[in-house]
Amino acid sequence: MDDTLDELFAVIEDRKETLPEDSYTASLFTHDKGENAVLEKLGEETTELILAAKDDDDEEIAYEAADIVYHLLVLLSMKDMEIEDLETELEARR
Repeated sequence: MDDTLDELFAVIEDRKETLPEDSYTASLFTHDKGENAVLEKLGEETTELILAAKDDDDEEIAYEAADIVYHLLVLLSMKDMEIEDLETELEARR
C-alpha cells in the first residue's frame, strides 16, 4: 500500500503544480475556500464512514475510508508537507 499512497500523493502534488482545468484535485487547490473546502470534505467523509461502519457495510467502509485518505493527502500537500511526515508519525506509533 505504501506505493499506492506514494503514487497518489505524487499525482496530488502534480495537480497542485499544473492545475489542470478538468481535475477535481486541482479545483481543491484553486477553490475560493481553499483549505476550508478540504476540511469540510474531511468532516463529511468522516461522517459517512461512521454511518457505513454502523451499517456494517464493508464495501462502503472501504470507499469512505479511501475518500478520507485522499482528502487527508490533499491537506498535507496544501500545508506543504510530505507523505514522509505522515509515515514518520505512523512509524513512531508502532
